[in-house]
Amino acid sequence: MDRHLKVPMEEQELLSLRAGDYVYLTGTLYTARDAAHKRMYEALRAGEKLPMPLEGNFIYYMGPSPAREGRPIGSAGPTTASRMDKYAPELLDLGLKGMVGKGRRSEEVRQAIIRNGCVYFAAVGGAGALLSKSITSSRVIAYEDLGTEAIRELTVEEFPVIVVIDSKGNNLYDIALEQYSKEE
Repeated sequence: MDRHLKVPMEEQELLSLRAGDYVYLTGTLYTARDAAHKRMYEALRAGEKLPMPLEGNFIYYMGPSPAREGRPIGSAGPTTASRMDKYAPELLDLGLKGMVGKGRRSEEVRQAIIRNGCVYFAAVGGAGALLSKSITSSRVIAYEDLGTEAIRELTVEEFPVIVVIDSKGNNLYDIALEQYSKEE
């Protein structure tokens, strides 16, 4: 099912998403990868405020290439989400509502998704140049010294993703494997 949704997303819309739904996001996404997640974790341990609002927002696990002339961002493909698995449950418990990346997630992340009524989307790996066309603005908001791993605020329009883990814990990778096994 194709869905065209605004981010941050209304809770009812988020809860209505199902594993396998194609979604086109319009609005604000924040980027953060390994180094930024480590810094956020350290900030939380030190009792400091995070550099972006988590409540109701989405993180895109992405490190862009430099922008070409006339473009807000260079290639902007997803990175492997499992590298952020040790940080994701706490961020979800603090109000983060979704993540965009590629690949499988741990059982701890899946349980945090269920517990908090969140969602995990996948963007197509290897399609960073195409995905960047849906990004209309990009600005660094924290950890500029991390270069491509700095936290950015992106404005996206019709950014294509697919629901991999929905708020009920249904996992598209498991569903697809099960269906494939039955067909054999």
